[in-house]
Amino acid sequence: MSGELVVGVSGSPSDPSRTSTLVAATVERLGQEIEDARTETVEIGPLLADLGAAGSREAMAPATVRALELVESADVLVVGSPAFRAAYSGAFKLFFDWVGQYDLVDTPVLLTATGGSDRHALLVEHQMRPLFGFFQSTTLPLGVFGNERDFAKREGGYDIASVDLELRIDQAVRRAVPIIRGGFATAGMPDVRRPAEF
Repeated sequence: MSGELVVGVSGSPSDPSRTSTLVAATVERLGQEIEDARTETVEIGPLLADLGAAGSREAMAPATVRALELVESADVLVVGSPAFRAAYSGAFKLFFDWVGQYDLVDTPVLLTATGGSDRHALLVEHQMRPLFGFFQSTTLPLGVFGNERDFAKREGGYDIASVDLELRIDQAVRRAVPIIRGGFATAGMPDVRRPAEF
């Protein structure tokens, strides 16, 4: 594996954000496992006004279009959302409403989420995994959930303050890498992202 594009997407409307901290840490850890990986992170919060007001992608600001295209061209995605009403944030959903339906087919996606308590941990399995099933993505086996106790507030942001969360990130990445490696090995096969025409 070498030179692949790993893109993180934080669906938090807040800044600073625990979700952004978790996504960034997971992207960094995954990037360490992929030789010469290129890493980028999309923060959905600053794009919200544009995403909500635009009637088409042509009407969007260049930064919003670039964010969507970055996600659609990713070799690996790390996505994260805070828990809102036991589901992912509206910001997260709004962003992915604009992503091309067939542009994430077979893309490996590592799911992450944050919440006020462990009661929200099933957000990953019951809300996020079905969304990326719709996109026909390859959702990776282990998601990562962090609660408020796993983070420490600092000036301008958050740090991960839990060894357990660090270990969960590491375990999720180690389980993901063989699957990602297998996907890269078959990348030369015919493109199946668009449905066949009969």
